[in-house]
Amino acid sequence: MAPAAESRLAIDLTHALVPLKGGAGDDETLFGIIRDAPVVLIGAPTHGTHEFYRARAEITKRLIEDRGFTAVCVEGDWPDAYRVNRYVRGASDDAEAVESLGGSRRFPAWKWRNAEVLDFVAWLREDNDSAAAMRRPEAGFYGLDPYSTYASIETVLAYLDRVDPQAATRARRHYECLQPLEAHPERYGLAAETGAHPICRDDVIAELLAAHRKARYAEMDDARMVSRAENYYRAMLDESVSTWNLRNERMLDTLQRLANQLAVQQRSAKVVVWAHNSHVGLARRRFGDRVVAIGFTTYTGTVTAASRWQAPEERIRIVPARGDSYEYLFHATNVPRFLVPLRLHRPKLAGLPQQARERAIGAVYRPETELHSHYFTARLIDQFDAVYHFDVTRALEPLEPSALWKSGESPESCPAGL
Repeated sequence: MAPAAESRLAIDLTHALVPLKGGAGDDETLFGIIRDAPVVLIGAPTHGTHEFYRARAEITKRLIEDRGFTAVCVEGDWPDAYRVNRYVRGASDDAEAVESLGGSRRFPAWKWRNAEVLDFVAWLREDNDSAAAMRRPEAGFYGLDPYSTYASIETVLAYLDRVDPQAATRARRHYECLQPLEAHPERYGLAAETGAHPICRDDVIAELLAAHRKARYAEMDDARMVSRAENYYRAMLDESVSTWNLRNERMLDTLQRLANQLAVQQRSAKVVVWAHNSHVGLARRRFGDRVVAIGFTTYTGTVTAASRWQAPEERIRIVPARGDSYEYLFHATNVPRFLVPLRLHRPKLAGLPQQARERAIGAVYRPETELHSHYFTARLIDQFDAVYHFDVTRALEPLEPSALWKSGESPESCPAGL
């Protein structure tokens, strides 16, 4: 994009954005957009950024306290999240919030076993304890992935590690091939047709089918996990957008069923969803105008992620955003933190490109292949109702940080106050 266009856009955005000053009034514009929406979708472009998790938790607390929301639904496995749900309702044997997160130890464990989620779970337990006195219902905590996708992957790899280490190594490479596309699944169909991304389907399916056919593999502790994973990836990797979105559709089905059940039990259902930006976009297509979708972006900083599938987490420096991306355009405003209320100011955002690149970082981050692995083309104004931009961000703190994380980029290397 030409420098003149970047400058014009920065001026246009300045008229529409709301600078964040760290005070109680920072979210007033956002809650004016939310109003009485029954579903609020809060996305994030990474699975490992402190500011995104912190802001998501603070928005959710206010939704529960002031707007009567009674369900927090996360992009996580149902069994693990339901253990947290029992704890926050005072119905489990877990004595502390950290114990209730004990099920979330599979890769990427830091996604839920981190300081921000721990603080939120502890807050939710305390808030539920006082909910009756305040004449409002308790709020629950639920996972949207009933098929425990990460658990299935881990089961497959753990068994291959025992019986066929070479197959395990190949399988990890194949899962890495899938991971960048999970960050924005809608682009898979186009990538498959144009050859813009290598098709992982044949390799992954061949690997899983070979494992499933071998007699000795049937002796594993839970052979159904392999069968389920094979079925899941067979459908998901078909060269069409609809089947690639299978996991997203399953999570949306879970969200719909949960909302229906809550509506019966409580006469109304107000649900907040925590997920990656890409899943938020898909959920918006399902629920339409009944939802408010919130996204986050960053220009640079550090992020907690792995360098390869199932590798230990690291604190990795985020490459400054490309000049043809929304993140760069937000950076060009020279405002360190702000909210863009897209729903309120569409006329003022006439200079916003209809399409631009947007960055997505999942469990794996590879700066050396960023354009290929972590960027996709997006229409921001159709994707979200509001976007928060934090120009410089820092890595999320895992509860049990690896040696690589401890020796990585220091949080103090980011400018103070950002």
